Amino acid sequence: MGPPSVGTILAMGDLGRRRGRPPDPTINDRALEAARELLVERGFEATTIRAVAERAEVHASALYRRWPSRIELITEATFPGLSPRTVRPTGDLRRDLRRFIRAYLAAFNAPAARAAAAGLFAHGQTAGSPRSPELMLRVSARPQFRAILGAAPPTAIDPTLNPDDVFDILLGAILTRTLVSSATGRHPPIERTVEMILRLLRP
Repeated sequence: MGPPSVGTILAMGDLGRRRGRPPDPTINDRALEAARELLVERGFEATTIRAVAERAEVHASALYRRWPSRIELITEATFPGLSPRTVRPTGDLRRDLRRFIRAYLAAFNAPAARAAAAGLFAHGQTAGSPRSPELMLRVSARPQFRAILGAAPPTAIDPTLNPDDVFDILLGAILTRTLVSSATGRHPPIERTVEMILRLLRP
């Protein structure tokens, strides 16, 4: 019998790959939870890829295949975006904004998010290259905010407004409430923020 053909060799290689260990679907969840735990326990600087891999009991290479650096991993772990179910638009603009702001405040006030916020903002100011726009859109709540505005009655919103500008102002208000309020002692009611955004949106 002669040597195996090229086709036979390729088929054997494919069979070997199919028999290999399948990817572990739990790695993402384990890594994100490990990152949140480390942020709270040890802080931003100590939450490295190696530390997360050890806590999650996975190889560091598996994490690098999913996140290019610890910054992307920490960002997704701490600011995963809001569940669409939580802030599904109803068409009642005031009610939807109130629900959205409450959910957004809860996300920023989570212990891991508070532990990571200052480090992530500092990195964003000093990093040589910006983070992936796709990642930032995925972890932000901007799409849900746009959906709320899209479901509102047309007469409730100034058509010349840029929704992203209003969202940026709202984000500033959220950050002030979560990162600065403890230092200033100001704790305005959520309804005040809702009213401010409504005034910006009105024709």
